[in-house]
Amino acid sequence: MRIPGGAEADLGTKIEDYVLNPLHREGRHKARVFESVLGITLTNADLLRSALRNAAASSTLAVHRGNNGFGDVYSLTLPVATDKGAATVLSVWIIRQGERFPRLVTCFIQ
Repeated sequence: MRIPGGAEADLGTKIEDYVLNPLHREGRHKARVFESVLGITLTNADLLRSALRNAAASSTLAVHRGNNGFGDVYSLTLPVATDKGAATVLSVWIIRQGERFPRLVTCFIQ
């Protein structure tokens, strides 16, 4: 299935502030893995942002995980390849009640 409204996906600052932030208490572990496996850091975060936006807009591999009380939650796996390596990234999205577009909750390398 596709994520409803995926073409309007909102990544906010989740990538920079959390997923690729080596100083974030919890996100630093994800940042370390993204750098070691794919060579993706804050300086080239646009690679990950593009991959996530493209997948949210066009992938048919989304899985609806139900409503968590705040909105409908979807998971979506996507392949990401760079000059350094390739990996499968799991992303989680939420469409909040009253909204029509998904927001990135988190993502990490499987």
